[in-house]
Amino acid sequence: MDPNNLKVQVEVDPTEDTEWNDILRSHGIIPEKEPDPTEELEKALSEAVEKQHANRLEHKDLDELAALEDEEDEEFLEEYKKKRMAEIQKLNDKSLFGSVYPISKPEYQKEVTETSKTAFVFLHMTLQSALQSRLLSALMVTLSSKFKEIKFCEIPANRAVENYPDGNCPTILIYHNGDVVKQFITLTQLGGNDTKIEDLERILVSIGAVDEHERRLLINNEDEESSENRKIRFQGKSIKSKAYDSEEDDDFYD
Repeated sequence: MDPNNLKVQVEVDPTEDTEWNDILRSHGIIPEKEPDPTEELEKALSEAVEKQHANRLEHKDLDELAALEDEEDEEFLEEYKKKRMAEIQKLNDKSLFGSVYPISKPEYQKEVTETSKTAFVFLHMTLQSALQSRLLSALMVTLSSKFKEIKFCEIPANRAVENYPDGNCPTILIYHNGDVVKQFITLTQLGGNDTKIEDLERILVSIGAVDEHERRLLINNEDEESSENRKIRFQGKSIKSKAYDSEEDDDFYD
């Protein structure tokens, strides 16, 4: 046998990170090395941290930005202040409404359908003898003064649609771009007689009428007192939990 033609089978561990394996991979003899999951995770975490740092001022208002003057780069902070001012100006330009508008059937096309091509329209088909309808009317007064870029309207249901069932009131229709994008028959799905501003705000967020990070939303506008109360309650629970754990330990060693 010619020793020059002798073929020797060599065991190769394709997972090893060696120069020889790199040569074999370049010639397609062994497959490419699988990515290290630890490295991938570390890279993803690193990118997440960098992104979080880069966007750390993204949802802060002007007062919060002013409070960071001693901590942040002046030029970087000024850029975000200008961005916030532009957003406020844009919102002011869109704040065309600010109250609840009673409408009649002849006005429906213009005041609801046509208006919805440039703004969201929140329509309440009312029945004033219904408790939920009176509740919704009161909540809409608050919402309309807070979200002035959204038009809030009311129309008696039986004037909008002849013989409209009383049991379907209140009915909510939300229009955008000329079409109904959300509707509710009574407040059952929203909390019934216990429906609150927050429940209606969630609807506005879900359809894109209000940004989820908006400071005007109650869920994003909790005062310091309520936060402090929650902190005290949490600390109280922690103390009780530790006391309970201590009792458990005593029982265990008895």
